[in-house]
Amino acid sequence: MALLVHACCAECLLGPLDGLRERGLVAYFYNPNIHPLIEFRRRLKAFRLLADCEGIETVCDEQYGLDAFLDTVDRRAARRCEQCYRMRLLRTAELARRRGDEAFTTTLLVSRHQQHDVVRRVGEEVADAVGVPFAYFDWRHLAEPAHEEARRRNLYRQQYCGCIFSEYQRYKDTGLHVYRGQGHDSDQCPDVRPG
Repeated sequence: MALLVHACCAECLLGPLDGLRERGLVAYFYNPNIHPLIEFRRRLKAFRLLADCEGIETVCDEQYGLDAFLDTVDRRAARRCEQCYRMRLLRTAELARRRGDEAFTTTLLVSRHQQHDVVRRVGEEVADAVGVPFAYFDWRHLAEPAHEEARRRNLYRQQYCGCIFSEYQRYKDTGLHVYRGQGHDSDQCPDVRPG
């Protein structure tokens, strides 16, 4: 029997990878929260590349989950992250039960940006409802080594959690990807008049 590991991304999976192998790892990519579509494809590709290179058994849900995500989470709710965790962990637990896995866990537990107490509580609630144990690990100490290893391997490293709300929070106070220069005045504009 294996430990079914919900993988939020390749980068976070790198952190506990060696320890997980010893337990019999199957990595599950189910992340309907990741938006926009190009970001979803980047993360899925990085996950597949890592799995292929490392010989990891995987299960992938390649469906872009915009509608499912927006139907599940309340965009105004303070509990939006909790709803997102529940969506992904419930699907993971149900798959673990069908497969006969000994337990399930998630690489969300690698990130310092996730709400560990909420991930743990939701994981345990889902475990009770589905009948498959949730394995809690505090892997935050592996976050930086995972980032460094992803950088070394040239794996895609995302800049925000994944949802459109976290993308907004990440970039709202920046000019990143908006302007190339410091400002905009007519002297900086190229001459686009017909010649």
